[in-house]
Amino acid sequence: MSESQRIDVWLFRARFVKTRAAAARLISEGGARIARDGVARRLEKPSVEVRIGDALLFPLRGKLVAIRVEGLGARRGPPAEARLLYSELDAESFA
Repeated sequence: MSESQRIDVWLFRARFVKTRAAAARLISEGGARIARDGVARRLEKPSVEVRIGDALLFPLRGKLVAIRVEGLGARRGPPAEARLLYSELDAESFA
């Protein structure tokens, strides 16, 4: 398996959105950020690659979600499998 994955694919497989198109829209609308090696930056394209250990911050259903990528999904599996792909973070301590 690859060491990185497109952010839109990852969000879809981790079950944060129902379709890849919805994931692409979430990223394109702005407000999503990625932190890698202590440096945070805004995500502007759904083609940005995420790696294990990256922190993500994005708006979802009216609240900010902060997570750390723990795995790269090979498929969109059941919710229990998807929860193994990330761990929750405190939005205030993002990055």
